[in-house]
Amino acid sequence: MIAVKTKQWGNSIGIVIPKAVAEEKGIGPDEEVLVEVEKKSKKTVLEELSGALPFKKPTEQLLRESRKALESKYW
Repeated sequence: MIAVKTKQWGNSIGIVIPKAVAEEKGIGPDEEVLVEVEKKSKKTVLEELSGALPFKKPTEQLLRESRKALESKYW
């Protein structure tokens, strides 16, 4: 998978396949190719993961329980 920027091309939107990728895949002018299109997220990985995990307890409670477990184990 590669990330490329779109460009206005008349009434359409176009992309450019980098030369190294075209050579690697054996792609030349006027050939049909399959392209999987997915909009790149502008969020960081942490932002995307935020809220994605189904915690049933509030963060503060999880932290208190973790601290208590560590203290009883190591102190």
